[in-house]
Amino acid sequence: MKFRRTRADEALAQEEVETEPSPAQSGPRAQGPWDSAEVSLVEDDPTKIDLGGLVVTGKPGLELRLQVDEATQKVAAVLLVSPDGALELRPFAAPRNSDIWDGIRKHIAAETAQRGGTATEVDGAYGKELQVMTPVKTPEGKSATQASRVLGISGPRWLLRATFLGRPAQTPQPDGDIEVALREVIVVRGNEPMAPGDPLPLAMPANAQPLQQPPS
Repeated sequence: MKFRRTRADEALAQEEVETEPSPAQSGPRAQGPWDSAEVSLVEDDPTKIDLGGLVVTGKPGLELRLQVDEATQKVAAVLLVSPDGALELRPFAAPRNSDIWDGIRKHIAAETAQRGGTATEVDGAYGKELQVMTPVKTPEGKSATQASRVLGISGPRWLLRATFLGRPAQTPQPDGDIEVALREVIVVRGNEPMAPGDPLPLAMPANAQPLQQPPS
């Protein structure tokens, strides 16, 4: 299921937003993504899209898409799509003083191997990440390989799993639209108790509009 912001919202999204990082913030997330306690948001900021467990910044040239679980009708993941690639975001609860990314990373690698692909562990800006090559079928039925890059970004009691597709998966550009969009993500963990690894609840934005399908 896909959603598009209204034209009025897209025009307003070109305005600059003021966020103030916490002075104490350091380490791999020194430039984001942020925890909701680390930034000050302008009230009713039209550039920010509230998705429950995540807040993303709307930008010209980026399309917001939501992956909805057909069985539960709940939002499972957020995608930001540009002409040259995409970013999939999935936030999870994590323990206060330990990292769950090691276990998740091994699980992704094992699943990739079962599908006949490869997952190579490399050092990235946020620590260990995976460069994944997965066999897929094209719309024409031909065999192909899809490249992706999977990051696990740890924050206060949360883990953000970020998967790059397309150009950002193969040729990262620090100032690229997708890479900048990741650094501007805000994770809203909340105070409710959650088991480590449970997904943070995501919601459709109030101004979401289903894309009209072209007539057949």
